[in-house]
Amino acid sequence: MPENTFALPSFAKINLLLRVSGKRADGFHELCTVFQTVSLRDYLTFGENKKIVLTCDDAKIPAGDENLIVKAAKLLQTEFGVTEGAKIHLEKKIPAPGGLGGGSSNAATALIGIVRLWELKIEFLDLCELGKSIGSDVPFFFYGGTAIGTGRGTEITQTEDFQAENILIVTPNVDVSTKDAFARMNAPDLTNKTSKSILKICRYEAESLYLRQSNLKNDFEATVFELYPETARVKKKLLDCGAEYALLSGSGASVFAIFDSDLKRREVFDELQNERAWRVFAVETISRQDYQNQLNFGEILHS
Repeated sequence: MPENTFALPSFAKINLLLRVSGKRADGFHELCTVFQTVSLRDYLTFGENKKIVLTCDDAKIPAGDENLIVKAAKLLQTEFGVTEGAKIHLEKKIPAPGGLGGGSSNAATALIGIVRLWELKIEFLDLCELGKSIGSDVPFFFYGGTAIGTGRGTEITQTEDFQAENILIVTPNVDVSTKDAFARMNAPDLTNKTSKSILKICRYEAESLYLRQSNLKNDFEATVFELYPETARVKKKLLDCGAEYALLSGSGASVFAIFDSDLKRREVFDELQNERAWRVFAVETISRQDYQNQLNFGEILHS
């Protein structure tokens, strides 16, 4: 790899908790979620170029202006008045769409990588603000590990790392519309007062989340399982196979399951190979420190 070319991982996330409280005055929904990075990852390779050019090893992934990687690069160009470009190659492993934050993770990693490529100076909180303008999950991917997301999911509070080594993620061949999932929930309109009250309760619930003492919750499950029955079948199958816990991630279609041993996880992994329309990934959680080390952006994080 040439000296001026480098690669960075772009990790997936799961949601250990996801509550939708209602609709805010700005039209967005009030969320309370617990994000968790896992070892499933894409890779982004960065190199010098006169223009911004994105390539991908998956032909189904758009590589034009609609891709969040390109949006991130052009946003930095505008913010810093940069005239040079970048050549970026995406090696895609995270299912898209899938409720695993792949696009948001790619955008965050792109911002980090291009800041490094162009040798830009930016404060960490300013980087988070740029991330918010791209997508709701993007700011979380500047932190990694376990974190609470509130508001639209963009307000991030670091919390004690959750650790689990024996996780399976199953993504059926289903394209869930997040817009439709929100619309079907019929969430009530919130006043500022009720929003703050609900947010306080949700934060307490998130901060007191202990996996073996609390039920994992995702408010999207009822709606998504009704609209897309295959996602419900995935969860039932995982629980029937002996998972300790199973939960829809984000708005789906991916479902993750936690097992009590690596042996049990491997047995279930092998059994699920009979499901030809499901993609199955054996993963583990990634701690905040490991995440930040692998992305190699400590100077930005501690600005």
